[in-house]
Amino acid sequence: MSGTEVRDITLVEAVNMALAWEMARDDSVVVLGEDVATNGGVFRATVGLKERFGFRRVMDTPLAENLIAGTAVGMATQGLKPVAEFQFMGFIYAGMEQIVSHAARMRNRTRGRLHCPLVYRAPFGGGIHAPEHHSESTEALFAHIPGLRVVIPSSPQRAYGLLLAAIRNPDPVIFLEPKRIYRAVTQRVANNGEALPLDTCFTLREGEDVTLITWGACVMETLQAADQLLEQGVSAEVIDVATVSPLDRDTLLCSVAKTGRAVIVHEACRNGGVGAEIAASIAEGAFLDLQAPVVRVTGYDTIMPYYRNEQAYLPQVSDILEAVEQVIAL
Repeated sequence: MSGTEVRDITLVEAVNMALAWEMARDDSVVVLGEDVATNGGVFRATVGLKERFGFRRVMDTPLAENLIAGTAVGMATQGLKPVAEFQFMGFIYAGMEQIVSHAARMRNRTRGRLHCPLVYRAPFGGGIHAPEHHSESTEALFAHIPGLRVVIPSSPQRAYGLLLAAIRNPDPVIFLEPKRIYRAVTQRVANNGEALPLDTCFTLREGEDVTLITWGACVMETLQAADQLLEQGVSAEVIDVATVSPLDRDTLLCSVAKTGRAVIVHEACRNGGVGAEIAASIAEGAFLDLQAPVVRVTGYDTIMPYYRNEQAYLPQVSDILEAVEQVIAL
C-alpha cells in the first residue's frame, strides 16, 4: 500500500500499533485497565493512546480485575468493543467468573441477540525475573471454555495482525502476550491495518523429518533447535499454533502425515496442557502416519519457581534436541 508506514518494531510496540490503528479506524474501540492510560501500561503497551484518543476511550481502572472483566462485558453488549488489560495473567483469576460465566456465554444465553466483541489482553509466561503470580502460563484453563478464543502471538508481525483480528471478532478473545519476548527481537511490520486469520496455525519452516509444534515465547527456542537440527541433517517443520483454541487441527495433521513424527513444545506445565490436546488429536487423526510416539517438551507440574530457577523450569533448546533425537531414533 502506497504511503504505508513500515518500521522495525518489537512485539510490545506491535501491540501498541495495532491498538492505535483500530482505535483510529473504529470509534467503538475503547481501552481499559490498571495504569493503561496515564502511565501507558506496566510494559508500555498502551503508551501514547490516552494523549491521542482521550480519557473517554483510554481509561485507568481501579486495581480490581473482577470489575475490569465485568465492565468489559457490559460495554461489549452495548455497542462498544473494549480491549481490557490485565497487568499479568496471574491476576486474571479474580475476573474468571465474568469471563467464563458471562463473556463466553453471552451469544448462547441470548440466542444470538447479544454478542460480546471484546478482547482480554494479558502478559503471560516466565523469563523476566518476576515475583510469584507474575509468571504463569495457564492458557489451557481458557482453552477449555466454549465460547472463548485463545490467541497467543509469537512475533511482532503476528502480534499486530492477530490483535487486529481479535478486536474485529464478534466474540470474546483471550489475547495472551508472551512477555519474555516483548522486546527480544525486532521485525519489519507494515502499519496497514491488515489482520491475520484467527483459528489458523502458521507454518514457519517447511521440513520432512519431524514436526515441531509450539506457540508463544517457545517459538524462539524451537526455531533455534530447528537451525541446529538442520546442521545435523535433520529437516524440521516448525508450526506456530497461534490460536490454541479453537485448534487448527488440519494443518497439524497434514504436517504430521508428511513427517511421521511430532514434538510439542510449551512453557506451561505438562498435566492437562494444550499439548495434551494436540497429542490426542494427532493420535486420533494421524495415528497410522506416526513412526514414533508423540513427545512433549514442557514445563514441570510444579509452581513456576522464583527467578533464580526460572531457566531450570523453562524448556531449553537442548530439551527440544533431546526429544527430536528420541523420536528420530525410533
